[in-house]
Amino acid sequence: MRIFPLLLALTVGAILYAVVFERQALIAFASGDAAAKPTEVIVEASKERRVSVVAVNSASQVIDSAVLIRGQTEAARQVIVRAETVGTVVSEPLRKGSQIEAGELLCQIDSGTREIALADAKARQSEAEARVPEAEARVEEARSRVPEAQARQIEAQSRLAEAQINDRAAQQLIKDGFASESRVAATQAAVEAAKAGVQTAKSGVEAALAGVQAALSGVQGARAGVQSSQAAVASAETELGRLNISAPFAGVLETDVAEVGSFLQPGSECATILQLDPIKLVGFVPETEVDKVKTGSMAGARLSSGRDVSGNVTFLSRSADPLTRTFRVEVLIPNPDLLIRDGQTVEIVVASDGAIAHLLPSSSMTLNDDGILGVRVVDDETRAKFIPVTILRDTINGVWLAGLPAKARVITVGQEYVIDGVKLDVSLQELGQ
Repeated sequence: MRIFPLLLALTVGAILYAVVFERQALIAFASGDAAAKPTEVIVEASKERRVSVVAVNSASQVIDSAVLIRGQTEAARQVIVRAETVGTVVSEPLRKGSQIEAGELLCQIDSGTREIALADAKARQSEAEARVPEAEARVEEARSRVPEAQARQIEAQSRLAEAQINDRAAQQLIKDGFASESRVAATQAAVEAAKAGVQTAKSGVEAALAGVQAALSGVQGARAGVQSSQAAVASAETELGRLNISAPFAGVLETDVAEVGSFLQPGSECATILQLDPIKLVGFVPETEVDKVKTGSMAGARLSSGRDVSGNVTFLSRSADPLTRTFRVEVLIPNPDLLIRDGQTVEIVVASDGAIAHLLPSSSMTLNDDGILGVRVVDDETRAKFIPVTILRDTINGVWLAGLPAKARVITVGQEYVIDGVKLDVSLQELGQ
């Protein structure tokens, strides 16, 4: 049996045991600390380790929350003035960029025969108006014939009644032998003649009434002729009024006015007018922030040129854009010098209700294992704790974060190396250092 290999194996095992399980005692022995006791080393090794971090004491503040919208400027009003009739332009043109007033002449079209047509329409109106009194006189004349015809009818009815009485008397007398048959025949003939007279008189009354109705129809026709002629006059005057194309509002000419000799048809363009004072700032707010914007809210904006302007929200769409799911917002601002042009890029900040937030350096933010944005704070037991936050505003001094308690010790250095529940060795730092 070989003893040397066995002794060598035992020696190596003892050394490994000392290195692995008695490391602290071995270090103490090597450093000459013979007084160090193994029990003290074990106690020291069992103490819980702490991670060193840097934190700041932060207190919440009330800030004005705002919604940032990117958009562009837009003219308050823009219209393409078009012709409503046919003709040739006879007025001198105005050039684009010109300032114009409301009602100022833009294009004048040659009148042609329109003035003659107006004069003819007025003559026809006078003729039609003259027919009305004549027709009304005919009505009065026809009405005067009605009483005469009615009187004749009454007279005929009286004659009929008299003839019937004579006939009945003759019939009685012939029965008593006091009258001849010739007399009875005569009275019967008188009755028939009286009936014929009544019928004739009745026809005369009906004819008189029909004459009245015809005369009234003539009056209505005359008055209809007057209305028709008046409509013709109004149409001719309207056609003449369409010859002068005027500016509907004060503004700036965006295009040249039609040249002299240009032939215009209904719908042909005369000029384009922009109203730039006031001017609109137009943007689209996402549906996640639309509840923060209200009509009448104050709004500030910065143009691409660096100019700052302010105004009020005048319009907030109630219907979202079907493609972008955003809502149109309009801000109206004064532009007396017309330096702001239509179509410029602009950033709009709309004031909203105040919010409670902490101002912290952007480097203090981190992500948890689920990818949620937040910060790590020091709790009452000096342990790390993750709290989700929401970014309200980014400034040169830091970011305003919502979601933290009123007071918090926020870890600014070392937050990436700890997890929830880890004991901390905290070094406080003044906010802003």
